[in-house]
Amino acid sequence: MATNGTHSHPLFGGSFSAVLPPNSIDVSDIREIPDNQEVFIHSKTDQSIIIELLEHQSQVPDQDAARYHFDDVTTSNNATGEEGSEILSVEPVSGDQIALQELSSAWFLTGRQRVAKFNEQARNTVTIHLALFRLPQYSTDILITFNDPTIISPLSSSTGAESALTGGTSSSPVQHWTLEHFQTAVQSFRLLDPAVFT
Repeated sequence: MATNGTHSHPLFGGSFSAVLPPNSIDVSDIREIPDNQEVFIHSKTDQSIIIELLEHQSQVPDQDAARYHFDDVTTSNNATGEEGSEILSVEPVSGDQIALQELSSAWFLTGRQRVAKFNEQARNTVTIHLALFRLPQYSTDILITFNDPTIISPLSSSTGAESALTGGTSSSPVQHWTLEHFQTAVQSFRLLDPAVFT
């Protein structure tokens, strides 16, 4: 079922909520997803948003934590090596900009990776926007990642989504997700039941 992008959507069995972008499809309706993840894809493009509850990395200082998790995503995406990934910006997020108040710090990172899909050889350029919420009292780091493909290889199986990313046809324009959609999801993210951490 696709969301309309205006109402809070329950996450992790109702333990959290957030306003998701329009045309979000819950991947758990299609295939099995790990218990610590919520994954949503755009109904027309290759864009996705992943929300993860991860172990708090106490050995990593707050100012380095977003880079640490980005590097972990880089390894998971097999985007290592020359020109595989780069970090464009990292900045702290002030508490008055977000609904989640239980955190010790929040960070916003923008980076870029060249990622192959489904073990293909062709690599697509994906802009990655990453929000990190640190909750050491719950031994948890919460990672919200927006994967936004910007250059699709003509040899990739994602080529069908490329016309959608560029706006679709004139008769059926596609509203692709924007940075503002992602920021709304991040800013509206709330903890409703701390029992999720026990």
